[in-house]
Amino acid sequence: MDPDSTDATPEAQVLDLERTRADVLDALRSCYDPEIPVNIYDLGLVYEVLVEPAGEVTIRMTLTSPACPVAGSLPGEVETRVAGVAGVRRVRVDLVWDPPWSPDRMSEAAQVQLGFF
Repeated sequence: MDPDSTDATPEAQVLDLERTRADVLDALRSCYDPEIPVNIYDLGLVYEVLVEPAGEVTIRMTLTSPACPVAGSLPGEVETRVAGVAGVRRVRVDLVWDPPWSPDRMSEAAQVQLGFF
């Protein structure tokens, strides 16, 4: 194999997936529920992030309540921000209600920031 070849080894692909996943999580941490001063990832609204080798990202997320005023806009914002991540070719955001969100899903940092300790 030509050492200057652009074909990535399986190990390089794994590293790219790990980096892309980290970049996707950073993008999620840039999205906020406007009523709560904590990003949606640390708030525990993101249940699952799948990054496929072809650059497809699937996000399962919820909102604090089905009546949340940003139910119509936040999933689109998430999709837009994640689509801006290098290597991401397609984003699908699935809004789910089961399991329901609860404050127990928040990260420790979010709990401290909101005064839960």
